[in-house]
Amino acid sequence: MVDHDIIDPRLLPDLSAIAAVTLAELAAGPHATEDEDERARRQDRFQWAATTWDALPFDADGARAFGRVYAATRTSGHATRRRLADLLIAATAAANGLPVYTRNPSDLLGLDEILRIVAV
Repeated sequence: MVDHDIIDPRLLPDLSAIAAVTLAELAAGPHATEDEDERARRQDRFQWAATTWDALPFDADGARAFGRVYAATRTSGHATRRRLADLLIAATAAANGLPVYTRNPSDLLGLDEILRIVAV
């Protein structure tokens, strides 16, 4: 989401969705910098995303999928608390039968048996 404006649109699907967890990360973004210009840019990105998509909730199906996601990352040796938001986003995608498009596929190592991960 952070680099959405610089990704070649031909690499992205015609229809897309966003996880509520992604919106939460974007909402926190402006508060994570002291640079006023960067804060404004992050706030713009959050507002754009919030008005562009109806976010997919993290619900009971997502919670069940998270168990599988966590187990897979733990088995592959890639489970860390630092990656919690990434794993919740992956669980939301898995629960909804959707792929994850990402510039950081290494954040989702070990999940290729559970969901399709598309590097962009």
